[in-house]
Formats: sequence, structure tokens, C-alpha cells
Amino acid sequence: MLRSSAKLDLEDLHASVVDPERIERRIDEKMIGERIRATRLKRSMGLVELGRLTGLSASFLSQLETGRVVPTIRNLARIALVFEKDLSYFFQQDRRVIFRRLARTDRIPITRKQKQTARFVSESLSSLIPDRHIVPCLAEFHPNGEEVEFTPKVFHGTEFVYVLQGGLEIAASGQRELLETGDVVWIDASTPRQYLCYGDAKAKALIVTQHSS
Repeated sequence: MLRSSAKLDLEDLHASVVDPERIERRIDEKMIGERIRATRLKRSMGLVELGRLTGLSASFLSQLETGRVVPTIRNLARIALVFEKDLSYFFQQDRRVIFRRLARTDRIPITRKQKQTARFVSESLSSLIPDRHIVPCLAEFHPNGEEVEFTPKVFHGTEFVYVLQGGLEIAASGQRELLETGDVVWIDASTPRQYLCYGDAKAKALIVTQHSS
């Protein structure tokens, strides 16, 4: 029995709906936040000044630059006007990059929940990766301070953790593993998990996440 044309079109539409995760990755690949930050720094402009000129808060701009929020076209247009750039500037394809260096002084520490006494502080290295399919970060886990552990995002992909210093406790799916300096662990990133420093000294780790294609 033949299906009606209207029903066929509706089913085809549902079948072609784009995966939201793919949309997020495409946005990330454009590295809009990094481009805004680089342009701002070239003009020796602080977040407060950019916020005053755009009418956006400095905290929002900070989250935008570090990729924690996605800008609306309206907010992006405000920033483009301040920088005297066309809106397309933020979406232009960069030339092929074969080498990138990120100096230690250029890395931005991100404190968990914006609290300086938190147990977890990270430094994103994602600006090194052109297409953002691999996201590395350096993380510090403090033994003292507020009881806030690091709970990574759950996504389809894998996560690698290399302990550079100290001891790190990983809890996932009812299992707990104590990692020492030099230990490496692979984790299915679709599993809810938590990281927490154990012992009297802070722990450092290189965490690399890779999203499935």
C-alpha cells in the first residue's frame, strides 16, 4: 500500500533531523570564543571594557571566550561592531594549520563553579586543536578547600587521563580506582564519572577527550 505524499514528506523530515551533538561540534569547530579572545587581546582590551562597549557582562564574555556558552547572532553582532568586523569574520575558515604553540602565560585557569577555594582547577588547551574533535586540558586537583569534585560531561566518545603528579581517585559505575603518578587510564566517556584528589598533596593530570565521529 502506497503511503500518502504528506506522510512520506513528514517521515523524511524526521529522518533528516540533524543530531544536536553534531551541531554543537560544528559550532565548536569555528572556535568563535578563541577568535573573540584573540581579537580582544590584540586590541589590549579587557573583558570589562568589551562588556561596557557591547552591553554584555564581563562574566558572560568570559564564558563565551572559554566555550562554555554559545553566542546568539544578536550578541555576536554587538561584538563585531565593537571590533569593526563583519559578522562573517567569526565564521571564516582559517587557513590550514600544521603547528600551534600555546604558551603557559596564555592559558586561562578555569575554576570549578567560579569559586577560588574549589578543589578542581583546569587549563583548557583546546585552542591548539583546529577542528576540536580532540580536547586536551591540564587539571589540578587540590586536597583541601571546598568539597567540589570534578564531574566531566557525559558524551559519546573516550577520555584518557595521565596522572602527572600526586594521587587521583576516579569513581565510575560503582567502581573506584586510585591512580598514582605515571598511571594512565582510558574511560568510556558515556559513563558518569567523578575525579577527586586523595592524599595530602595536590594532583595534576592531563585529560584528553575525544568525541566519536
